[in-house]
Amino acid sequence: MIIFGVSLTVLAVLVVGIAVARKIDGDSANYLVAGRRLGVPLVSVSLTAAAVDSNATVGNTDLTSQFGFWAGASLAIGLAICLLLAGLFLARPMNRMNLMTLGDFFRLRYGRGVEVAASILMIFSFTILLAGNLVAGGFLLEHFARIPYAVGVVLMVVLVLAYTVGGGLFSDAYTAAIQMTITVIAAVSLLIWTVVAFNGLSIPEGMGPFDLEQLTSADAGAPINWATLLSLGIGDLVAIDFMQRIFGAKSPQVAQRACYIGAGVTAAIGTIFALVSLTVTSVLGLTADNGPILFQLLSGYAPPLLAIVVLSGIVAASFSTASGAILATSAVAVRNVFAVRRMDERAAAEGRRDPLLRWTRLAMLPVVVIGSLLAVRVSQTGILLTLAFDLMLAALAGPFLIGVFWKRPGRVAAASAMAVGVVSRVVLLVLTPTLYGVPNDLLYIPNSLLGAGADGWTTIIAAILGFGTYAVVGALRPRTVAEEAYEATSHEDLHEESGRFRVPEAVDA
Repeated sequence: MIIFGVSLTVLAVLVVGIAVARKIDGDSANYLVAGRRLGVPLVSVSLTAAAVDSNATVGNTDLTSQFGFWAGASLAIGLAICLLLAGLFLARPMNRMNLMTLGDFFRLRYGRGVEVAASILMIFSFTILLAGNLVAGGFLLEHFARIPYAVGVVLMVVLVLAYTVGGGLFSDAYTAAIQMTITVIAAVSLLIWTVVAFNGLSIPEGMGPFDLEQLTSADAGAPINWATLLSLGIGDLVAIDFMQRIFGAKSPQVAQRACYIGAGVTAAIGTIFALVSLTVTSVLGLTADNGPILFQLLSGYAPPLLAIVVLSGIVAASFSTASGAILATSAVAVRNVFAVRRMDERAAAEGRRDPLLRWTRLAMLPVVVIGSLLAVRVSQTGILLTLAFDLMLAALAGPFLIGVFWKRPGRVAAASAMAVGVVSRVVLLVLTPTLYGVPNDLLYIPNSLLGAGADGWTTIIAAILGFGTYAVVGALRPRTVAEEAYEATSHEDLHEESGRFRVPEAVDA
């Protein structure tokens, strides 16, 4: 019954996603940024759906049950902080730039070499993010349908690809409206049922949201919790799927308002799932050793209808994040690494197929294959999410966030920060035996230099080195006159390309 109910949700998402594919009309601008026509409702739900994924629900509840509120809820709260900061500082200027991918910013600001290097890092990061969402789908099908985990991962990615390859950002935005409606209903219903069934919320001593030693004491995991908040709150600003949705907004004001709405809903949902996890851990004694806490609760204790709604919300949210990751990663690979541009006016007039659209669709195949393989290899949810933006925080956050407002640093500063950030984070990763509180099964070399106590600090140290390198080199080595001229010329070319967009009436629903 549960799988049947969830299947109906999946079917609804597929139908809507495929139905809106006609809006693409053979144009990569419609495919990648929805023709820059999305209003507040669609941008806000798509941003929220990208944030409230399986990591912020399943990963959140598992980490909360083991280490406390701030260990799990930080996944969602960190993403909410990211959206808030994006609304305050980035949504308006980034929307005005008429970019098609975040990689375009690095080309305009720093040149072709930095564009390629930054794009490769973003592709790597988002492949990890995609894998984290496939993990939850694999566990769900294994737990409730007795489908082998690896088969479940493949099935989920095939379903997501079925509508993403056709409708791009339009499909992502419209399906997000369904997905977030279900997710909000699921979160509120789960909270109400928990309070009623267990006579209120029950918080184990030292593990609640007001037990601030989780943020002040190393013994209570403070370095790891702060690393999570920093990695997601700041590192996730270099998020190609978030930015893709901001680029698709019909105005800077729409982009900003949508970020604020997304931040509030994301924080609320993440908090609800964390509080539910603490309660069932306290009352029922559930542990993550027997599988995801949330799945144990829904299969063994919750009413079937509630289980259907909550699981549908998890699947829907994971679909949206996976869809956005596949689309944005493929677009960056094709446009910014291989330099495939949108068709020119003559080609469009002659009815030729848009090469950027065609190759972006084809590039989705290797992206999903690699993401699936990684999901099978590392079956973690919240850890994969945090690791994805850990690297972005160290290597790209400085050149992006500072570079938007401080024009002095050039390509030398950006390249130096990226090199220092990547090397320092990878070295610290392979030397640390744990990764956000769990054994480092991803990439660890046994050594006597660093112990488990370095976990969390490694994220902060690498970020300081990356930001510091960019600031120091930028101050000492300003960009040249040639770099300034290149940026001006590139802006003109981009605006000329944007001017060819077919922009019908804006979509407000």
